Parts: sequence; structure tokens; C-alpha cells
Amino acid sequence: MAHEDRTRVIPGRTPESAAMLADVKRAMAITARLNRLTFNDADEVRVLFSELIGRQVDDSFLLIPPFYATGGAGTRVGRNVFINQNCTFYDLGGLDIADDVLIGPNVSLITSGHPLEPSRRRAFTTAKPIVIERNVWIAAGATVIGGVTIGENAVVAAGSVVTRDVPANTLVGGNPARVVRSIAE
Repeated sequence: MAHEDRTRVIPGRTPESAAMLADVKRAMAITARLNRLTFNDADEVRVLFSELIGRQVDDSFLLIPPFYATGGAGTRVGRNVFINQNCTFYDLGGLDIADDVLIGPNVSLITSGHPLEPSRRRAFTTAKPIVIERNVWIAAGATVIGGVTIGENAVVAAGSVVTRDVPANTLVGGNPARVVRSIAE
């Protein structure tokens, strides 16, 4: 079910949760094949990533394996996107990556989670979208949590944990990430 704050709630032991598990198994099979490839196999990486997300990526798309995902159908990727090695995408809530985005190594984009209350933690999976606007750079080891939009031209510093929207043309850093300064030209 969808909520006004764009949160999707998937109760356990339902047809919807069974479909989610099937998507995870499918994604893991595709990424296992993708992770046997190297930097020199860019064309084949694009073919497998396109299979994963269910739509053709542009020839300018570049991903360096290994790469990990729990879905794929909720991911949209623009032109001239670079994804460095060892990234993890959980796209259950939706993951929109615009043109000219750079994603550093060991970046995690996590749209899903669970309720905080111990009694409900295993009963539901919750998911919120992540939107990464044009010309964003997410540096090494950053984690972006569901419900976040990263504004155009923004930079997320290495190791940051992004839990709130990032304004356009800013550098954010820390845990939780906060605006460090403007980077407007």
C-alpha cells in the first residue's frame, strides 16, 4: 500500500512479500553473472544491468563490478552514469538516478527497512524512494537512506550517511550528513 509520504509498506507472509522475495532471487542471479565480469566487459555489464532493471541503459553507462542489488525493476538510470565497484542498491522503494551522476566505490543506496518496534520488525518491510538529480557526485563509502532527494550538482562527501534531502549545489558530509557549504559556480 502507498502512503502520502511515499512510504510503501509490505506485510510479511503475503503475495506482495512473496513477489518481493522472487525479485530478490532474480536480482541475485543476475548480479552473480554480472560479478564474474571485469572492467573490460563494459558492453556485457550494460546488457546484464539492462536485464536487471528491465530497460535498456544508454551506451554511456559504466559500472565496475562487483555490484549488488535486491531488485532492479524499481531502478531508473539516466545517461552518462558511472557506478564504481562494490556498490549496493536496494530499490524496493524506487531509485531514480539522473544524467551525469557519479557514484563512488562502496556506496549503498538503501530504499527499504523495517519498523523500529521489536514486535513489528519482522512483520513488515517499508520502502521509500531515493531520487538523485542531475550531475550529483556521491563519494566513496556513502550511504543514502530511502525518502531522500539529492539535488542537482550536489556532492555527498565520502563516508557520509544521508538521511535527509540534500539541497542542489551543496556539499554535504558527516553522519548524519549536513550541509558543509555551497558549491554554486
